[in-house]
Amino acid sequence: MAEYAQLFKRNLGLVSASDQETLRKSRVAVAGLGGVGGIHLATLARMGIGNFNLADLDTFGEVNMNRQYGANAKTIGLPKVTVMADVVRDINPEVNLRLYENGVQPDNVVEFLQDADAVVDSIDFFAIKARILLYKTARQLGKTVFFSAPIGHSGTLHAFTPDGMSFFDYYAIREDMTPFDQLVAFTIGLTPRGTHWKYMDLTKVDLNSHAGPSLASACDISAGLLTTEVFAHLLTRRPVQAAPMFVQFDPYRGLYRRGRLWLGGKGPLQSFKRWIVARKFHAQADEFNRQMLNK
Repeated sequence: MAEYAQLFKRNLGLVSASDQETLRKSRVAVAGLGGVGGIHLATLARMGIGNFNLADLDTFGEVNMNRQYGANAKTIGLPKVTVMADVVRDINPEVNLRLYENGVQPDNVVEFLQDADAVVDSIDFFAIKARILLYKTARQLGKTVFFSAPIGHSGTLHAFTPDGMSFFDYYAIREDMTPFDQLVAFTIGLTPRGTHWKYMDLTKVDLNSHAGPSLASACDISAGLLTTEVFAHLLTRRPVQAAPMFVQFDPYRGLYRRGRLWLGGKGPLQSFKRWIVARKFHAQADEFNRQMLNK
């Protein structure tokens, strides 16, 4: 196999040789290796990032085939973390990996985050408890977390720096809220401009089976947005586009929406949107809360 310099030679011109060496020495913690996590990881690996902490507790299933990077006929039933570890090793044989096969948990989250130069949140959309743990600990450790959601035909972008608006203030999430109310607040904060609402069929959203409409193309868009931001952060090219800033790029409608939620999720319009969404999915709330609280 060719040496590192040859493998990533075509990056030069967009990075310098010294930049590439910085990427080689950087470590990124990727939490979740499913819909967006797998393609985030593969893209970052192709940029030449040399070290990763990888966490996921799930296995690939047939329903993952439409969008997840590591899902194919040969990987059904296999752990996502080991499949994606092999993908990265095939891209860069010298890569250094630390695998967390139980996902992000209270007893491993500090170890998972503490030596990371950047953190990628690609935890399952509905796993709000693990997401809260990740952001709370990352802020305590002074880590910047990047997140992108594939919504409809679009991708979003959010980043949370240690000294900027917190995850909790941006989404107006409190730890004493029910899991359903936390999920609603998280959902509304993702897309303040909501470019996807005109074409998405919300009757296909099932909170209790953790299912919703998704497309591979949106995962690709998300990966482009997120990995570019991680790239700029690792090389200190420019300031991170951190919360309260938000981005949603929807090529289906030809829309790029970028703005700031100065009041975070506490603004009156965001509160009203949460009320509408909570009302729409109210019938699923009790069962979702029961499932999440029993985990």
